[in-house]
Amino acid sequence: MSSARVVAVSRDGEHRFSKPNADEIQLIAGIGVAGDAHAGVTVQHLSRVAADPSQPNLRQVHLIHAELHDEVREQGFEVAPGELGENITTRGIDLLSLPRGTVLRFGEQAAVEVTGLRNPCAQIDRFDDGLLKQVVYRDEDGGLVRRAGIMSIVLAGGPVRPGDAITVELPPEPHLPLDRV
Repeated sequence: MSSARVVAVSRDGEHRFSKPNADEIQLIAGIGVAGDAHAGVTVQHLSRVAADPSQPNLRQVHLIHAELHDEVREQGFEVAPGELGENITTRGIDLLSLPRGTVLRFGEQAAVEVTGLRNPCAQIDRFDDGLLKQVVYRDEDGGLVRRAGIMSIVLAGGPVRPGDAITVELPPEPHLPLDRV
């Protein structure tokens, strides 16, 4: 996994679906991305705040693999980094197969801990009609497959920039599969 890299970084101070790209984002330990609407110790996603604003924020940093953009492009959808609301777009790492508790290190300082899968919502179809079926569907056994990225919390603050190497540190076994957070 040594070829894993950051493709793009994105943030938005407002609660909008897509996030504009930036030259750099700053991760803040225990909080999230500086200047992003989803940064905070407790939940910041509006639907979760409405349900229980005291919940811990397990969704501080959203990551999506650029390979997903490639796959949906083959199905006729144009999606660029940040447009599905992710803060970090990666390439060269199978994010969806990582176990819960995996640590991802970016560059020299920043690190996040993987908490779970993003639960895709109807906003994805409002972005591009039909795209939701590409990122969440039922497999042949009836199980729900979520492909819209993973969520994480910030363990170590620092800058993250396009081109940064990503180091993967798996947690001790037994590995727990990702579930929605």
